[in-house]
Amino acid sequence: MKLIKKWNDIFEGDLESFSKELKTIIPGPAAIVLSGPVGAGKTTFTKFFIGEDQDVEVCSPTYSVVNENGNCAHADFYRLKSSEEVVHLELELYLEDKEYFLVEWGSPYLKEISRNLDDDWQVYELVFEINSKEDDKSGTFSRNIQLFHHF
Repeated sequence: MKLIKKWNDIFEGDLESFSKELKTIIPGPAAIVLSGPVGAGKTTFTKFFIGEDQDVEVCSPTYSVVNENGNCAHADFYRLKSSEEVVHLELELYLEDKEYFLVEWGSPYLKEISRNLDDDWQVYELVFEINSKEDDKSGTFSRNIQLFHHF
Protein backbone atom coordinates (compact mmCIF):
# COMPACT_ATOMS: atom_id res chain seq x y z
CA MET A 1 0.00 0.00 0.00
CA LYS A 2 1.40 3.38 -1.02
CA LEU A 3 0.19 6.86 -0.05
CA ILE A 4 -0.50 8.76 -3.29
CA LYS A 5 -1.82 12.07 -1.96
CA LYS A 6 -3.30 13.75 1.11
CA TRP A 7 -5.84 16.58 1.23
CA ASN A 8 -6.47 18.64 4.37
CA ASP A 9 -9.51 20.65 5.44
CA ILE A 10 -11.95 19.45 2.78
CA PHE A 11 -15.46 20.68 3.57
CA GLU A 12 -18.68 19.19 2.23
CA GLY A 13 -18.90 22.04 -0.28
CA ASP A 14 -15.48 21.03 -1.63
CA LEU A 15 -16.44 17.41 -2.38
CA GLU A 16 -17.67 18.13 -5.91
CA SER A 17 -14.40 19.70 -7.05
CA PHE A 18 -12.49 17.06 -5.08
CA SER A 19 -14.30 14.27 -6.97
CA LYS A 20 -13.37 15.89 -10.31
CA GLU A 21 -9.73 16.14 -9.23
CA LEU A 22 -9.70 12.52 -8.15
CA LYS A 23 -10.83 11.37 -11.60
CA THR A 24 -7.73 13.02 -13.06
CA ILE A 25 -5.53 11.13 -10.59
CA ILE A 26 -7.21 7.73 -10.81
CA PRO A 27 -7.71 6.42 -14.34
CA GLY A 28 -10.27 3.67 -14.79
CA PRO A 29 -10.83 0.88 -14.48
CA ALA A 30 -10.39 1.27 -10.74
CA ALA A 31 -11.96 0.10 -7.51
CA ILE A 32 -12.00 2.82 -4.85
CA VAL A 33 -12.65 1.66 -1.31
CA LEU A 34 -14.06 4.45 0.87
CA SER A 35 -13.12 4.24 4.55
CA GLY A 36 -13.96 6.47 7.47
CA PRO A 37 -16.50 7.02 10.22
CA VAL A 38 -20.23 7.53 9.73
CA GLY A 39 -20.87 11.08 8.57
CA ALA A 40 -17.41 11.62 7.08
CA GLY A 41 -18.79 12.27 3.58
CA LYS A 42 -18.31 8.94 1.79
CA THR A 43 -21.81 8.82 0.28
CA THR A 44 -21.84 12.55 -0.52
CA PHE A 45 -18.48 12.19 -2.28
CA THR A 46 -19.85 9.22 -4.24
CA LYS A 47 -22.88 11.23 -5.39
CA PHE A 48 -20.57 13.84 -6.89
CA PHE A 49 -18.13 11.30 -8.31
CA ILE A 50 -20.82 9.25 -10.06
CA GLY A 51 -23.25 12.02 -10.90
CA GLU A 52 -20.73 14.42 -12.40
CA ASP A 53 -21.12 13.24 -15.99
CA GLN A 54 -24.56 11.71 -15.77
CA ASP A 55 -28.10 12.75 -15.06
CA VAL A 56 -28.68 10.06 -12.43
CA GLU A 57 -29.78 10.05 -8.84
CA VAL A 58 -27.25 8.34 -6.60
CA CYS A 59 -28.46 6.82 -3.36
CA SER A 60 -26.66 4.75 -0.80
CA PRO A 61 -27.01 1.05 -1.63
CA THR A 62 -27.11 0.05 2.05
CA TYR A 63 -30.01 -2.35 1.56
CA SER A 64 -29.41 -3.46 -2.04
CA VAL A 65 -25.61 -3.68 -1.39
CA VAL A 66 -24.64 -2.81 -5.01
CA ASN A 67 -26.13 -0.23 -7.40
CA GLU A 68 -25.09 0.50 -10.97
CA ASN A 69 -24.98 4.07 -12.28
CA GLY A 70 -23.68 4.60 -15.82
CA ASN A 71 -19.99 3.70 -15.93
CA CYS A 72 -19.82 3.19 -12.16
CA ALA A 73 -20.92 0.59 -9.66
CA HIS A 74 -21.42 1.65 -6.03
CA ALA A 75 -21.48 -0.79 -3.13
CA ASP A 76 -22.03 -0.40 0.59
CA PHE A 77 -20.62 -3.30 2.60
CA TYR A 78 -21.65 -1.88 6.00
CA ARG A 79 -24.09 -4.71 6.72
CA LEU A 80 -21.86 -7.55 5.51
CA LYS A 81 -20.72 -9.92 8.23
CA SER A 82 -18.13 -12.07 6.44
CA SER A 83 -15.90 -12.24 3.39
CA GLU A 84 -18.03 -15.14 2.17
CA GLU A 85 -20.88 -12.68 1.60
CA VAL A 86 -18.68 -10.73 -0.84
CA VAL A 87 -18.09 -13.90 -2.85
CA HIS A 88 -21.87 -14.51 -3.10
CA LEU A 89 -22.46 -10.99 -4.50
CA GLU A 90 -20.82 -12.02 -7.81
CA LEU A 91 -19.29 -8.58 -8.22
CA GLU A 92 -17.90 -9.35 -11.67
CA LEU A 93 -21.48 -9.23 -13.01
CA TYR A 94 -21.82 -5.61 -11.86
CA LEU A 95 -18.40 -4.54 -13.13
CA GLU A 96 -18.74 -5.45 -16.80
CA ASP A 97 -18.11 -2.30 -18.87
CA LYS A 98 -17.60 -0.16 -15.74
CA GLU A 99 -14.79 2.34 -15.24
CA TYR A 100 -15.12 2.71 -11.48
CA PHE A 101 -16.30 0.63 -8.56
CA LEU A 102 -16.78 2.63 -5.35
CA VAL A 103 -17.13 0.58 -2.16
CA GLU A 104 -18.15 2.08 1.16
CA TRP A 105 -17.03 0.09 4.21
CA GLY A 106 -14.97 -2.21 1.97
CA SER A 107 -11.63 -2.10 3.77
CA PRO A 108 -12.07 -5.43 5.61
CA TYR A 109 -12.85 -7.06 2.26
CA LEU A 110 -10.01 -5.73 0.09
CA LYS A 111 -8.74 -9.22 -0.70
CA GLU A 112 -12.17 -10.41 -1.84
CA ILE A 113 -12.76 -7.25 -3.88
CA SER A 114 -9.40 -7.66 -5.64
CA ARG A 115 -10.17 -11.29 -6.48
CA ASN A 116 -13.32 -10.18 -8.32
CA LEU A 117 -11.54 -7.66 -10.55
CA ASP A 118 -10.00 -8.24 -13.95
CA ASP A 119 -6.22 -7.88 -14.17
CA ASP A 120 -6.39 -4.38 -15.69
CA TRP A 121 -8.20 -2.96 -12.63
CA GLN A 122 -6.31 -0.99 -9.98
CA VAL A 123 -7.37 -0.82 -6.32
CA TYR A 124 -7.28 2.41 -4.30
CA GLU A 125 -8.49 3.40 -0.87
CA LEU A 126 -9.75 6.83 0.16
CA VAL A 127 -9.56 7.29 3.92
CA PHE A 128 -11.82 10.03 5.32
CA GLU A 129 -11.07 11.53 8.73
CA ILE A 130 -13.33 14.13 10.38
CA ASN A 131 -11.55 17.19 11.80
CA SER A 132 -12.62 19.55 14.52
CA LYS A 133 -12.34 22.54 12.16
CA GLU A 134 -15.83 23.91 11.52
CA ASP A 135 -17.04 25.84 8.47
CA ASP A 136 -18.47 29.15 9.69
CA LYS A 137 -21.09 29.27 6.92
CA SER A 138 -22.49 25.75 7.00
CA GLY A 139 -21.57 24.59 10.50
CA THR A 140 -20.09 21.39 9.09
CA PHE A 141 -16.70 20.00 9.98
CA SER A 142 -13.81 19.58 7.58
CA ARG A 143 -12.15 16.29 6.79
CA ASN A 144 -8.72 15.12 5.85
CA ILE A 145 -8.64 12.60 3.02
CA GLN A 146 -5.80 10.28 2.10
CA LEU A 147 -5.51 8.32 -1.16
CA PHE A 148 -3.67 4.99 -1.07
CA HIS A 149 -2.85 2.64 -3.94
CA HIS A 150 -3.06 -1.07 -3.10
CA PHE A 151 -0.83 -3.39 -5.08
